[in-house]
Amino acid sequence: MTRLKVSYILLFFFIFSCSTEKINLSPIGENSVSLNGSTGSYSLGETKNLIVYSSEITSLISSFPKFRNDAVNSEVLILKSHLKDYIGAMTTYNLVGMEDSKVKFERSYKKLQKLRKFLNRDEDEVLNRYLVRIKTNMSFLNSTIPQDSVSTFKN
Repeated sequence: MTRLKVSYILLFFFIFSCSTEKINLSPIGENSVSLNGSTGSYSLGETKNLIVYSSEITSLISSFPKFRNDAVNSEVLILKSHLKDYIGAMTTYNLVGMEDSKVKFERSYKKLQKLRKFLNRDEDEVLNRYLVRIKTNMSFLNSTIPQDSVSTFKN
């Protein structure tokens, strides 16, 4: 009799342990819906390029040197902020946020180009090297966006 009860209890636990579903707490599913309400996602190749170019930009942001000119340093901080916003919007497929942060990035980039004349030659070369690498990776990131989603966004 006790053997029969133990069998029923084991059968009971076995049935319910196999039928329960695990809760997926991954934030990846949440990233497929953008903040502006449109849905979109990246293909595997686009995701790989997004990771490569955005990681290059974030490593450039983290290793950006300090300069003797305070105006340049404050504009570099603004540029870093806009780059982080752009990468965040790119990750969440937020086309409005990407366009907004891209415009702000370009404005800050142009301002830094004007401020370069107040730096000495060595600092100017270092800043130029960082800006060129950032601009190149931004161009690669922009080419990662599927063109059909950009055309529907602008219409």
